Amino acid sequence: MSSMLSSALRNLPVSSAWAAGAFARSFSCSSQFQAAAQPKTKKTLGKTGVKNVVVVEGVRIPFLQSGTSYADLMPHDLARAALQGLLTRTSVPRDVVDYIVYGTVIQEVKTSNVAREAALGAGFSDKTPAHTVTMACISSNQAMTTGVGLIAAGQCDVVVAGGVELMSDVPIRHSRKMRKTMLTLNRAKTLGQKLSLISKIRPDYFAPELPAVAEFSTSETMGHSADRLAAAFGISRLEQDEYALRSHTLAKKAQDEGLLQDVVPFKVPGKDTVTKDNGIRPSSMEQMGKLKPAFIKPHGTVTAANSSFLTDGASAMLIMSEEKALAMGYKPKAYLRDFVYVSQDPKDQLLLGPTYATPKVLEKAGLTLGDIDVFEFHEAFAGQILANMKAMDSDWFAQNYMGRKSKVGAPPLDKFNTWGGSLSLGHPFGATGCRLVITAAHRLKKEGGQYGLVAACAAGGQGHAMIVELYPQ
Repeated sequence: MSSMLSSALRNLPVSSAWAAGAFARSFSCSSQFQAAAQPKTKKTLGKTGVKNVVVVEGVRIPFLQSGTSYADLMPHDLARAALQGLLTRTSVPRDVVDYIVYGTVIQEVKTSNVAREAALGAGFSDKTPAHTVTMACISSNQAMTTGVGLIAAGQCDVVVAGGVELMSDVPIRHSRKMRKTMLTLNRAKTLGQKLSLISKIRPDYFAPELPAVAEFSTSETMGHSADRLAAAFGISRLEQDEYALRSHTLAKKAQDEGLLQDVVPFKVPGKDTVTKDNGIRPSSMEQMGKLKPAFIKPHGTVTAANSSFLTDGASAMLIMSEEKALAMGYKPKAYLRDFVYVSQDPKDQLLLGPTYATPKVLEKAGLTLGDIDVFEFHEAFAGQILANMKAMDSDWFAQNYMGRKSKVGAPPLDKFNTWGGSLSLGHPFGATGCRLVITAAHRLKKEGGQYGLVAACAAGGQGHAMIVELYPQ
């Protein structure tokens, strides 16, 4: 049965540019998308009586396609490497850190509190508390804002936040019937009881339960949801492929020009040192057009080329109160300002988090879309990004689905993900949020802007948005 949203959007009024299909085809990968540096004279978003929280530094080990150089490691190995990279980059004394928070999605059973295990492995004191959070693709966003809350509340002065994901080795469980049998067998006291339980095991008990990137409440894979979303908003295969090509081309340019300053090298045990992301692969429209639909076959539009790939990686960020950072002699990169979390229907609006979160965070900060100098949005799928753009630029959607009188507007492409995004750089679920924030800070400095807006969607129909303000230079 067609969803209400899908049916309604077939008659969605759109601008002439969208109706003509010119939006995506205007995606040129030339230098016009690199925003010119312009000095800004906007007011600061600091508030009287509210403690300023700053980002001192943010790093990540290279994001790699799953099944490559990190395949033999465990999640805490990656998180430890990111923490050590942060320590090397900042020279912050380990005993100064008050708290460590990490985000992850698919947890390794043996290290369920990966933050604690990684911290101990990186040499932090066993007296430093650490905990792990999970909120799908915005897990490290949640780690960061947890740190912001601890500092703003006066509980801490220095917090390390980050995220990690290792898709090369995810937990695979026995079937429920086998698990129940094994647990009961463990409690059996006599040989007879044990043999009786073993005799009840049937061949189907051995069928494993494989993890899936799917919604628990709907059993729908995220790729299938993305395909439905693209169809509902009338996003063509051509538009999605063009956007994906833009992401890869801009990421390659940023990588070649040394703009991805957050990447730190990682000497993989028994292997070579990894120094850069390996998923950046600019192709051609012709080659991308040859790929078959990945989820809805044979007529879907979401393919491996216009989707983010399964990725291994970890990130870490040093967050402090402004007073503490200055007292320690650090020059912060940016302020972490207002942020919001949103949640919608996971069936029809699973990937529209940025659309709902962006106007809320702008209103909370007293800004308009035109005040934002750089945008860093999570690219789960090209169709997801384009659908959000279209929804944000629609008065009809704002009025009928968001309870707003008018649209917020779509971010201009010359300010949008100009150093690539998750489609090209990779998307370790739990680690992406930190990459978005530190990239926004670096772009603000490079391009002469003052305000950045970071936004991301997450499974469960949730989303996050945050305002990042450049620290005075």
